[in-house]
Amino acid sequence: MEIKLINIGFGNFVSANRVIAIVSPESAPIKRIVQEARDGSRLIDATYGRRTRAVVIMDSDHVVLSAVQPETVANRVIVDEDAKNRDKEESE
Repeated sequence: MEIKLINIGFGNFVSANRVIAIVSPESAPIKRIVQEARDGSRLIDATYGRRTRAVVIMDSDHVVLSAVQPETVANRVIVDEDAKNRDKEESE
C-alpha cells in the first residue's frame, strides 16, 4: 500500500488515505465537531496561529485545522493523482 500525503500548509501533511472530508469551518455543525475534538484531545491545530480556513476530518476521529482553503487542499490531492496517473501511463 502506497502512502499518499496531502500538504495542508506550513510544511504539514496528512495521509490522503485517512481523510474522510475537507470542509469549511463556518457552519454550526462543523464548529461543534471541532469543539468536541478539542474537548476529547483529538484536535490537531496546524494553522500556526492563523485563521482556520479548512477542517480536515480523519477516519481516526482526529480533526485537523488548516489555514489553507478547502479547495486548495482538495486540488493538491487531485493534482497529485493526475501526475501519478500520467507517470504510470508513460512508464507502460
